[in-house]
Amino acid sequence: MFNHRQPPASQAHHCHSACHPLRQNESPQNLICLRLPFLLLWFSSPLSAVSPPPPPVDLLLPPSDAVSLLTFKSKADLDNKLLYALHERFDYCEWQGVKCAQGRVVRFSLQGYGLRGTFSPDSLTRLEQLRVLSLRNNSLFGPIPNLSRLVNLKSLLLGRNFFSGSFPPSVLSLDKLRLIDLAFNNLTGPIPVEINRVDRLNCLNLEFNRFNGSLPPLNQSDLSIFNVSGNNFTGPIPNTSTLTQFQASAFSLNPYLCGEIIDKPCDSPSPFFKSSSSNNTSPTTATGSSNSSNSQSVIPSPSPRKHQRTALILGFSFGTLTLVSSLFLCLFATMRNRRMKAGLEKTIAEGETVRSNQLFDPETITVRLDSQSNELTEKCEKKRSTAAEKLTREKSGELVFCVGEEKLYTLEHLMRASAEMLGRGIMGATYKAKLDNRMTLTVKRIDGGKFCAVDGDTFERHMEMVGALRHPNLVPVRAYFQAKGERLIIYDYQPNGSVFNLIHGSRSARAKPLHWTSCLKIAEDVAQGLAYIHQASNFIHGNLKSSNVLLGADFEACVTDYCIATLADTSSDNDPDSVRYRAPELRKSRSQATAKSDVYAFGVLLLEVLSGKPPSLHPFLAPPDMPDWVRAMRGEDFSETDRLGMLVEVASVCSLTSPEQRPSMWHVLKMIQKIKSSLMTENLFDQSTRFP
Repeated sequence: MFNHRQPPASQAHHCHSACHPLRQNESPQNLICLRLPFLLLWFSSPLSAVSPPPPPVDLLLPPSDAVSLLTFKSKADLDNKLLYALHERFDYCEWQGVKCAQGRVVRFSLQGYGLRGTFSPDSLTRLEQLRVLSLRNNSLFGPIPNLSRLVNLKSLLLGRNFFSGSFPPSVLSLDKLRLIDLAFNNLTGPIPVEINRVDRLNCLNLEFNRFNGSLPPLNQSDLSIFNVSGNNFTGPIPNTSTLTQFQASAFSLNPYLCGEIIDKPCDSPSPFFKSSSSNNTSPTTATGSSNSSNSQSVIPSPSPRKHQRTALILGFSFGTLTLVSSLFLCLFATMRNRRMKAGLEKTIAEGETVRSNQLFDPETITVRLDSQSNELTEKCEKKRSTAAEKLTREKSGELVFCVGEEKLYTLEHLMRASAEMLGRGIMGATYKAKLDNRMTLTVKRIDGGKFCAVDGDTFERHMEMVGALRHPNLVPVRAYFQAKGERLIIYDYQPNGSVFNLIHGSRSARAKPLHWTSCLKIAEDVAQGLAYIHQASNFIHGNLKSSNVLLGADFEACVTDYCIATLADTSSDNDPDSVRYRAPELRKSRSQATAKSDVYAFGVLLLEVLSGKPPSLHPFLAPPDMPDWVRAMRGEDFSETDRLGMLVEVASVCSLTSPEQRPSMWHVLKMIQKIKSSLMTENLFDQSTRFP
């Protein structure tokens, strides 16, 4: 029915070849035509990809929190104590001291890990979700970096390190912050008044730094823990409702602070006494005979000094009552003597016979009664005189100069001096005092609780003997003072700091320990001073450590604080470095320090100088293993410096556990001098061969 036009033979052949495989006589053009639809379909399909598309760039990079932690470790962990390594994307949440929530770090706590290094400014700033940052009890130094990006931070604990610089101003913008602990560092400068912006603060611990200036008027209602003791704050303590709730101990050891809270008048001129006015109070003022004093005793006052005035009145009344009673007894004895004497004389006058075998005749009785009356009267007078002398001595106090010392200043000069706290130890605080005559002294103020069991006479006799010690490697004691529980010791000021500062203070993180010739000089100087103390006086130092070895004008090492610790109990000192200086026999019991315990402390000091490491980081090694450890700490070989190895051997022998096996300081000095002699001989030989 339908007529179909047949295509030409050539056209039919072309269409057929497009749908069938190439035969032997088919051309390549026909092959492309045949497979083109299938090729187009293949390349348009997702299955045509040879490899999956590249992932997003952020999945190829480590998480920002991990980068922050690794950056912190690179600067703060120079001894490689943190085993941080990124193997999986989120395994940093299992690292030491790290706690995460939903893959972000919320807590970073490395308390007591012995870290040594700096807190890098660009390290932890990416931890925006961080709530707690605790780096307490390490050896980190340098300034505290900018922390303003840690907007969720609630607790900042950086105490017991070696941080320097000023109070970190960046924390003032952290409005969620509740706890700030910067205690036991080397921070200086004032506390910004803007700290009141941190209105949620409930703990502020700044004790034992070198902060100065006035205390800001803190007004945080939630502030319940507060301590600024052991600084250089000046002026009156602000009388805010927040600060008045704290005890005086929270403000102690700030020589220029004053105010009712610490019961120290703000017109007190002395930086070294709790209340200098009490030490120089006239009897008129003390008894309150002036009009102003009487008016204050009549009108009630809510001031804490009301209790002090009440105690003073009661004490004065009790003393007056005692004196009146003593006078009454003396008067009664005298009147009784007179009545008995008159009765006996009357009996004799009336002719009453006295038997020859009578034990006492009337004349003897009269003489004895007179003698007893006079003796009682003398005792009363002597007792009143002794009490008055003691009261006068305790009130006034005297600056006692050691034997042979010229009196170049007085107690009044010392009280007017400007003071700067240099440091604080187990025995008390040490100040640099500048007098009006431009003389500079070092004044050590002894903590009253340390010598509470030592009476004034014992302290005076001890200081007379200690003040007589003179040696080029001892810082001389020039004078001392004691009155009403206050005890001061005055030394020469040493301008170049201490060996501790030389080793650990301003040196950079990558600085090497001291050159071994400097170590040799320090060792000889200290050994000279200790050997003199042991041999010339039979005293002991009792508190040797690197902070108690000062550097003089010519950088000679001079021992200070010697022979003082023997009067007090220092076993309560729990500082890790101080404990390491203590000989094993003293750690196990409360026995007294000896010359051999001084030798042990010298060995620890020598290892600290040689290795550059604080005593708390010294390992407990056998003497044969000690040179390898020192070599590793110094990063050098002993092959070229055999004398350094010999110094390590001296330190090892001094640090032996058994005190009987330790040498005396005199023998230690001889060993060091022998090392020095061999060095000088070698230098002379080198010079002779170099210049024939």
